[in-house]
Amino acid sequence: MRFNRTATAALLLALAAPAFADVEHYTVDPDHTYASFEAPHIQGISIWRGKFDRTQSGTVTLDRKAHTGTVDITIDTSSIDFGHEKMNKHAKSADFFDVEKYPTAVYKSDTVKFDGDAPSEVDGQLTLHGVTKPVVLKINSFKCIMHPMLKVQVCGADASASFDRSDFGIAYAVPMTGGQVKLQIQVEAKLDDKPGPTH
Repeated sequence: MRFNRTATAALLLALAAPAFADVEHYTVDPDHTYASFEAPHIQGISIWRGKFDRTQSGTVTLDRKAHTGTVDITIDTSSIDFGHEKMNKHAKSADFFDVEKYPTAVYKSDTVKFDGDAPSEVDGQLTLHGVTKPVVLKINSFKCIMHPMLKVQVCGADASASFDRSDFGIAYAVPMTGGQVKLQIQVEAKLDDKPGPTH
């Protein structure tokens, strides 16, 4: 059997192509995605740690060939949990997150930086307490696997950032505690069979 040159070239290109599609669309798994944080208590006498128990929704796209991507994640701020009911109630009040007025926090980005084929940093915009400011997420680890139970590709990451809460209008007791907040995000997302819209 003889192949013409065009067919042979097409076959070689197909074999040389990367295993992943140009643009991969992922849906964030809310059961395995949490934002946690830490902030100093009065004059830094101790460090308070908490997390948001509910991620409402999220999408991620990655183009590992072009080294681009997008992120769009929405967090339910009323799910804040310090493991201390009195502090939870205060954090939900108008002194802090004012969750009745601002029930969600949203992080969006269309600038994902790569180290090789893996994302390493996300330059995005955080909308918190009705204020939108730039926040850079450093991706400390990133891994994709064929999930042994779900039988679909799942990617996970651990990311971190820091910001001053007073920049977002959450300035209660800042003179006593300082405003710096350290943010940690664990995220898992499943590859979509039929990509939906991005943000």
